[in-house]
Amino acid sequence: MTEQKLSTRHLIGIKNLTVEDIQTILQTSAQFKEVLQRPIKKVPSLRDVTIANMFFENSTRTKLSFELAEKRLSADIINFSSSGSSVSKGETLLDTVQNILAMKVDIIVLRHSSVGAAKFIADRVKAQVVNAGDGTHEHPTQALLDAYSIQEALGYIKGANVAIIGDILHSRVALSNIICLNKLGAKVTVCGPPTLIPKFIQSLGVQVDYDLDRVLNHCDVANVLRIQTERMDLQYFPSANEYAQFFGINKARLDRLNKKIILMHPGPINRGVELSTDAADSEQSIILDQVENGVAVRMAVLYLLANQGKSLS
Repeated sequence: MTEQKLSTRHLIGIKNLTVEDIQTILQTSAQFKEVLQRPIKKVPSLRDVTIANMFFENSTRTKLSFELAEKRLSADIINFSSSGSSVSKGETLLDTVQNILAMKVDIIVLRHSSVGAAKFIADRVKAQVVNAGDGTHEHPTQALLDAYSIQEALGYIKGANVAIIGDILHSRVALSNIICLNKLGAKVTVCGPPTLIPKFIQSLGVQVDYDLDRVLNHCDVANVLRIQTERMDLQYFPSANEYAQFFGINKARLDRLNKKIILMHPGPINRGVELSTDAADSEQSIILDQVENGVAVRMAVLYLLANQGKSLS
C-alpha cells in the first residue's frame, strides 16, 4: 500500500477535507477494493489498533460496513450501542466516550442524532474520530463512497451532471454529497418537493429544479434519497402516493429518457415511494455496488487516519 497522508487527524465532514485529501482517499479505496477481490481479503494494516464503533442511532449498512472494514484491516473492535447501555440511565455522550477511551481505544467511529456530536467529541479527546453521521449535518463516508462509485461507473467525476433527488431538507447524505461533488468539479442539481428543499441550498453552488423528468433527462447520475419520516415533525407532502407520482422513479420513467442514466440510493429504500422495485433492481442501478464500495472506502479512511495519527502523535 502506498504511503499517503491526509491533512487532518479526524474525519468530521467533507468540508474539512481538501481536494487532495479526497483524491487520496479515492485512490487508496481503489487499492483496497482490489484487495477485497482476493481469496484472502484480510491485511495486517491496523493490527494493534483498537476501534470503537459507537452508534447512538439505528444503522444497518454503515455499521456493518465499518465493522467489516475494520476486520479486513485486522483491527481490534469494540461495538457500542446506546440501547441497553448506561445512556438510558442518563450518562452523557462525553462521559460515555471517555469511559470507553479509558480502555485504550485509538479511533472512535461515531453516529449520533445531534448535529456537531463528532466535532464536540474530537475537540475533547485524544483519540481520532470518524463521523458516521451526525443528525441532519454530514455523513462523510457516504459521500466518499458515492463519489468513488460515480467515478467507477462513469470513469470521471469532473464535469459529470449529478442530480440529488428527494428529501434534501433532512438529509446529511445530501449535504456531504453536494460539498464533495462540488470540490471534485461535478455539476449538481437538487430536485424534490419545494417543502423538502432548504432555502439556503443555492448558496452551496447547486441548481434547483422541481421538474423531475427534466432533471433526469439532463443528468448522468441520479442519487435518490430516502424520505426521512422519522425526522419530520410536519407533513411536508400530501401522501406517499402523491410523492411517488411526482418525484418517484420507476422503470417506465427511466425508459422514457433520451439516454441511460446511473441510478444510486444510499439505503434503506422506501420501495414504491422514491424508487420502484423495477427501477431499484434494474441494470442502471449501482445501489449494491455502492454497498460493496463502502467497505473499501471505509478501509481507506481508517488506514489513512491511523497513519496520520501516528505521524502527528
